[in-house]
Amino acid sequence: MLTMKWFMGEKDDLADVHAVRREVFMGEQGLSPEEEFDGTDASCVHLLFYDGDAPVCTGRIFIGDDFFKIGRVATLAAFRGRGIAKKLMQTLINACVSMGGTRQIVHAQIVARGFYESLGFVAYGEEFDEAGIPHVAMEHFGGAKMCGSGGHCGGKDGTPCCNQEHTAVHRQLPH
Repeated sequence: MLTMKWFMGEKDDLADVHAVRREVFMGEQGLSPEEEFDGTDASCVHLLFYDGDAPVCTGRIFIGDDFFKIGRVATLAAFRGRGIAKKLMQTLINACVSMGGTRQIVHAQIVARGFYESLGFVAYGEEFDEAGIPHVAMEHFGGAKMCGSGGHCGGKDGTPCCNQEHTAVHRQLPH
């Protein structure tokens, strides 16, 4: 059974977050530790999904002046194709909205562009190289559809949601 946990970069131990990223970005994609661990983690909010006690999927949010950047989205190979990353992204998008961010951006690897487009992200600008991997900047406005209401529902204002897990996410977010 999947569970999720939020981590505040400056306060929490990120060992499990880093384990997933180390395996995916360094082990599979060949990034160096300096490329992967960019010094930004302490300034981010991290989300980690567990299968039992094992960390399997992660992503982070960096809050900028007029945007919320979602990044370092990684799923262990054995858990891909199950919709876990989509659920993680929907949760991260809605977390951004809950914290006041109506514009979310990602620097998507070109091979993952279709995945982000399926979540409502739209590419802008030219392709660029990041750590030797082709990327494109993408943006998304508003919340993610997570339930039958068609959009951002439930939340810190206490309104009910048709999805109990979705409502629980909002209660866990830093306010």
